[in-house]
Amino acid sequence: MTTPVQLRPAEGAGRRALWMAFAAIVLTLMLPVAGLFMAIFALVVSIRAVPALRSVAKPATTAVVGIVISSLALLVAIGVTAMQFYFSDELAAYAECKIGAGTVTAQNECVDQLERAMEKRFSFLQPGELQFPFPP
Repeated sequence: MTTPVQLRPAEGAGRRALWMAFAAIVLTLMLPVAGLFMAIFALVVSIRAVPALRSVAKPATTAVVGIVISSLALLVAIGVTAMQFYFSDELAAYAECKIGAGTVTAQNECVDQLERAMEKRFSFLQPGELQFPFPP
């Protein structure tokens, strides 16, 4: 019977950091607030992986890529979360409108109401200037 090869914790640190950074990106796109916390956690793990990899004379490129990706995920998550909080009243009204909309025309009216409400929040936009590039 052979004994399994055990990796030292430092040798897998770069891969862990990279996988956590990818998970932070995915969570940021699905649930921005959860992605925010995951990005912070991935950033900490990636930063701690760099000295751990250098201590065992391994290249730290995976950990550095993890730092870059988790930093980008953190910036995107902060931006999207801030926008969600800023437009929380408008988005709640849109959700209520979509629940009651039974036809395509009513759903389009909900989108129009959301656009008008968001234009009011952005005073520097002219009426009708904000257009969503995707269908509702």
